[in-house]
Amino acid sequence: MVAKVCAAVPRGVESLPVQVEVDARPGLPSLSVVGLPDAAVREARERVLSAIRQLGCHLETRTIVVNLSPAEERKEGALLDLAIAAGVLLAAGFLPAERVDGAWLLGELSLDGALRPVRGVLPIVEAATARSAAVILPADNLAEASVVRGARLHPAASLADVVAHLRGERPIAPAAPPPRPPGRPASASDLAEVAGQELAKRALEIAAAGCHHLLLLGPPGAGKTMLAQRLPGILPPLDEDEALATTKVYSVAPGVPRPDGLIATRPFRAPHHTISAAGLVGGGPVPRPGEVSLAHHGVLFLDEVTEFRRDVLEVLREPLETGRVTIARAAGSLTFPARFQLIAASNPCPCGFLGDARRECRCTPPEVHRYRGRLSGPLLDRIDLQIEVPPVPYRDLARTAPGEASATVAARVAAAREIQARRLAGSGRRANAELLPREVRRCCAPDREGDRLLELAVGKLALSARAVHRVLKVARTIADLEGAASVLGRHVAEAIAYRSLDRAAAR
Repeated sequence: MVAKVCAAVPRGVESLPVQVEVDARPGLPSLSVVGLPDAAVREARERVLSAIRQLGCHLETRTIVVNLSPAEERKEGALLDLAIAAGVLLAAGFLPAERVDGAWLLGELSLDGALRPVRGVLPIVEAATARSAAVILPADNLAEASVVRGARLHPAASLADVVAHLRGERPIAPAAPPPRPPGRPASASDLAEVAGQELAKRALEIAAAGCHHLLLLGPPGAGKTMLAQRLPGILPPLDEDEALATTKVYSVAPGVPRPDGLIATRPFRAPHHTISAAGLVGGGPVPRPGEVSLAHHGVLFLDEVTEFRRDVLEVLREPLETGRVTIARAAGSLTFPARFQLIAASNPCPCGFLGDARRECRCTPPEVHRYRGRLSGPLLDRIDLQIEVPPVPYRDLARTAPGEASATVAARVAAAREIQARRLAGSGRRANAELLPREVRRCCAPDREGDRLLELAVGKLALSARAVHRVLKVARTIADLEGAASVLGRHVAEAIAYRSLDRAAAR
């Protein structure tokens, strides 16, 4: 007979349900896998046969064919081992068919039959739960899978446990601990530790309140990195939907720690400037998420941003605008979420001391122009706040009284975000930076003075239409921090002041 077992493989941050069909008939001993398997799936033959032999089941007189349906979709990874083994045992008559129906089987097998944890379990369990299916999976994946509400999970340590469960000999009790509620962890970095830089702290607060992108331009040692590292401490904690979306990215991404339950802290990713375009936005023969997706609902910090290759920086345009990135390959395309907050830091010139009264800059104007030219106009246009961070005076460094604590700033940020959540209720968006063009005039319309200031700024700074909208969004955030119902002239004036590179270009 032909046995059928349900399983799935990850597809981006979603899943592709797979039906494992197995035909076992008398003949020369062999096991072949068809249905566009990759190398890891083809190698399941040896793992499955060895694990089945540990059970005392003999298949020496069987010719076995395994088909992975749908056959036109490529399947990657060792996640199908358990389903293939169960299908082989079912087709050979070692398992009752009625016990396998309705369950999804996931897991990698070792040669002795032990079940090993796999990546991509979370989106698969989410899809199985939507279909009211139970899931049998490795015990080490239980904490990750249990974040899906309503999931029916049967954690197993070995193939022998799964066989005993499916035979009804030792049923595995469902285990579905509730997800951990997202919360703000205690942070070792506090904004109070940053000496001086009141303007930069103000810009950081505005960026956090409206989820705006921020560029810090200043000499070495001015505190740019310290400021960026303290942004997560003033951001609102992840809500459950955000935490689940972030955990799904880490569930499918290779090369990062596998999630142990729901991720409760906003990611902070700081890739080195030697990173490739594929490393930043994702790629590879089998598309995988890059740093922009690993920073989903968190912070992407690009230190020394002008040291990144220009072609690498240019790939940020799409995710900065849309909050997602699509990777197209010959075999198809995958879309990964990338709703991150960009914080970039740069020196003002190659030597780093342009504008520093204490040290002489040795760079020529053409060198400065080329250096800053690594940040293209279209990319800068997408960064809402662009400020200069000057050297810290000694009187600020010597001050013993601490500055404003992160907790105090976070409370103001949370209040502003609550105002935005009420304004955007039902739209699926959460912050001012995500406002659509048609919503900007409705939500961010300035008063007469603000409109006049904006008109002057467009003429003097040559602001693009996108830049005008971003100025209005920042002004709306400033008003929200004040609790103001409408956008006033002073809000627009402050928002315009944060376009320092536009002012420099105009000069």
